Amino acid sequence: MKGHLHPLTQFMRQTLKYFTDRGFSIAEGDQIDSEWWNFDALNVPATHPSRDVQDTFWLKDKRLLRTQTTTTEAHLIGDNNLKPPFRLVVPGRCFRHEATDATHDYNFYQLDGIAVDKNIGMDYLIGILDGYMKSLFGNDIQIRFRPHLFPFVEPGLEVDVKMPNGKWREMLGAGMAHPVVLKNIGINPEKWQGIMWGPGVDRYMMYKFGLDDIRVSNSGDLRFLKQF
Repeated sequence: MKGHLHPLTQFMRQTLKYFTDRGFSIAEGDQIDSEWWNFDALNVPATHPSRDVQDTFWLKDKRLLRTQTTTTEAHLIGDNNLKPPFRLVVPGRCFRHEATDATHDYNFYQLDGIAVDKNIGMDYLIGILDGYMKSLFGNDIQIRFRPHLFPFVEPGLEVDVKMPNGKWREMLGAGMAHPVVLKNIGINPEKWQGIMWGPGVDRYMMYKFGLDDIRVSNSGDLRFLKQF
C-alpha cells in the first residue's frame, strides 16, 4: 500500500502556504501551558465558563492542556519579548473537555494568526480573511462578516461561509487585538495595533471534503484515509 499524507496534514500545509506567501512566519509551542497564558493574559474573565473543569483539562499547579493556540501565540510573544512589527501564524493541537459529536471533538487543530503593526486595522483583517476563505473554498464562495464579542479582541467579528446546501457556517472568530492583551504580551497599545484570528482547521477540512463527522479525522480508519 502506498503511503501518503493525512488529509488534515495536506489541508494544514495549504493553509500555512497562504499565510507564508503573505509574509507571515510560522511558530509553534507547548500543548501544556499555564492558566495565565491560556486565560488571564488573553483578558478572559475569572468567572468565564471556559475556565471550568467541564470545559478545560486541568493539570497540577494551575497548568492545563491549551484550549486554543492563541495561548501559545501570546506566550511566545510575551516570553521572547518579540518586538513589532511582526506577523505570525501558530498551528497546533488544542484540547477541550466537552462531549464529542459530529462537529465537536475533545482534541482538534487550530491555526491562530496575529499581525502587529502601526495603523493596521479591520480593512487589512477583512481583506486577508476574505482571501483565505477563497483560497480554501474557491473564489465564488459567499462570505459574510458579523459583529461578535470575544474577550481578547475589540471590536470582534465572526466569519461565515455559505455552504452548498445554502446554510451559513461559522468559520472563525477574529478582531482587533484588545489593548489589555497587547499590554499583557509586552506591546504598547498606544503605539501599536494588532489583528487576531483563530480558525479550527478540522472543521475546514470537513467542509472542504464533504465529511459528515469530524471524529473520523482521528479515527485511523483506512476506509477514510485511502480516499486521499
